[in-house]
Amino acid sequence: AGRIPEDWQDKPSKLSHKDRHARWTLKFTKAKRQDDGTMPSSDLAIPFFGYKSHVSIDRKYRFIRKWKTTHAAASDGARLREGLLDKTNTASSVWADTAYRSKANEDFMEKQGFVSKVHRKKPHLKPMPRHIQKSNAGKSVIRSRVEHVFADQKSQTGLFVRTVGITRATMRIGLANIVYNMRRFLFLERLNASA
Repeated sequence: AGRIPEDWQDKPSKLSHKDRHARWTLKFTKAKRQDDGTMPSSDLAIPFFGYKSHVSIDRKYRFIRKWKTTHAAASDGARLREGLLDKTNTASSVWADTAYRSKANEDFMEKQGFVSKVHRKKPHLKPMPRHIQKSNAGKSVIRSRVEHVFADQKSQTGLFVRTVGITRATMRIGLANIVYNMRRFLFLERLNASA
């Protein structure tokens, strides 16, 4: 991935159309119930090519505080240590899904003075213990707020990145994040004015 075909080396106009930063990955989703009421035996794996946005939001007001753009195949967990956490945030708790649970991330958060509220993973080939299930359910109430940001960007602004190169994708996603924050600010201002 990202290599230049030999016959394109001396053709810059062709080369400008090849995205050498984007990567392929699979997005997994639960299979939906069929028309006859039966459930398919396996879940769905949808191929996806491009980039993804990693964001850190304010828990109370849901503003995007920090963000990063990577290729689609980049691991979510490694991004936590690359500047997604905001030391100026007054809250020290970090709420995240299981993709962010690792020994390296837990050590990093502890050294930086953050309190980990990251979901626990299900033990391999064993059912999830009831107390962990309850704990994760409680954390999901807070953690799901970041999903609202992505849903808003997709539905309200129609965020769909169709650019060549990570620089342009970063600009597109960054502008979408600024627009989201402005819309969120106006919403909170109107809410405050009516109260």
